[in-house]
Amino acid sequence: MEAFEHFYRGGAAISRLRGGPARGERSPEEWLASVTPRSGAAPLGLSALPDGSLLRDAVAADPVAWLGPTHYARFGSDTGVLVKLLDAGERLPVHVHPSRDFARSHLSCPYGKTEAWVVIEAEPGAVVHLGFRDPVGRAELAELVERQDSDRLLELMHEVPVRAGDTVLVPAGLPHAIGAGVFLLEVQEPTDFSILLEWDGFALDGHAEGHLGLGFDRALDAVDRGPLPHDQLKALHREAAMRAEAADQPRELLPEAAAPYFRAELVRPATRATIPSGFAVLTLLEGQGRLGTSHGAELAVAGGDVLVLPHAAGPLWLDGDVVAVVCRPAEPQHAERTSTAVSASLMS
Repeated sequence: MEAFEHFYRGGAAISRLRGGPARGERSPEEWLASVTPRSGAAPLGLSALPDGSLLRDAVAADPVAWLGPTHYARFGSDTGVLVKLLDAGERLPVHVHPSRDFARSHLSCPYGKTEAWVVIEAEPGAVVHLGFRDPVGRAELAELVERQDSDRLLELMHEVPVRAGDTVLVPAGLPHAIGAGVFLLEVQEPTDFSILLEWDGFALDGHAEGHLGLGFDRALDAVDRGPLPHDQLKALHREAAMRAEAADQPRELLPEAAAPYFRAELVRPATRATIPSGFAVLTLLEGQGRLGTSHGAELAVAGGDVLVLPHAAGPLWLDGDVVAVVCRPAEPQHAERTSTAVSASLMS
């Protein structure tokens, strides 16, 4: 797993969950089972296996064993997903991620950065900011960014209270900011693309770093400036999704609109839960239990453990009084849909 310094503060909640040495005040993220490097800073972001080799290299060496023949036939040796722990010790700046279409056209990449959040902890009164309440003109947005008018940017956005157990889908193009006191598990497309609408007061230079090298005149084309109606906002935010009763089958935590990008499933065994085969990142959030294979191998697991599951391990089982999240890439049949179609279904 990979942790490194960022421009915003946080990290204490990750230390409480994962253990290990104390983190610096600017270590608010840990990238889990990552084959995605930090933008412009490789090999930062790439996860190592217990023997010290990079997961990226192991997958490239035997992609069918890691990813399965169906995934490999559709995507090659690309895992198609990135998972992080993120602890917002302060509010993050307002920013946006490009869509697949924008990334293909301007960044030579097949992936944009739709993402979703599984809220692990939230301080009383914690909020996130999602989308604009009313249409924002292109010139108005450009002026707000140039002026770094944080108050006005936040005033234009929806403020959404969140609690532990909620999930939120954030489509590419949607302006957003995570509020202070929110600790979450993030599943996303495998890129590190961000366009900053705000940076004043943070430890970065938005004029240099905030536009993906495109210049703001082009980068702002990635922003969805239309209004996000309340019914569509509600469809993105699933309250108490993680507080479902125990069951022996994984339960999808995200709305159907996430399916072309990734999956996130709750595993809370009633007796013994089945985890279907396929590449996945398993994050244990609480409790103690056992993870086993159909061949008789078993491993004791506990809250804070993170495991990367190869397809070749076959179906697995998990028992004990545990709560876990399994993050997976999109199923190939769902991934045929484009980000444009999904954005239209959510935002039109």
